[in-house]
Amino acid sequence: MAFYENTIVTKQDLSEKDIKNLIKKYDEVIKNSSGKVIKIEEWGLLNLSKKIKNNKKGFFIHFKFEGVKDTLDKIKDKIKVDASIIRNLTVKYNKLDKDTEYFKKNN
Repeated sequence: MAFYENTIVTKQDLSEKDIKNLIKKYDEVIKNSSGKVIKIEEWGLLNLSKKIKNNKKGFFIHFKFEGVKDTLDKIKDKIKVDASIIRNLTVKYNKLDKDTEYFKKNN
């Protein structure tokens, strides 16, 4: 199994309930396809440098997980049909940094 990071950018007008449901949905997709979720980070609502599909802002969700090619295929298939997601990025790593949180909110 390889390590992956998947960042999802959703529409700016989603409610907290919609965001939680989206996180739960992709968490289950990873777990049901031989994957293991290591960490889920909610980066919050951030400004986009350019408009994407008439959105000036987007809610960022970052998944760190371990999986196989089948896991990636299932995630990509779900993202293609999910209208609330405007962008996503998946990166493969040999070793995953579990400690660093770049957008951690200081409360």
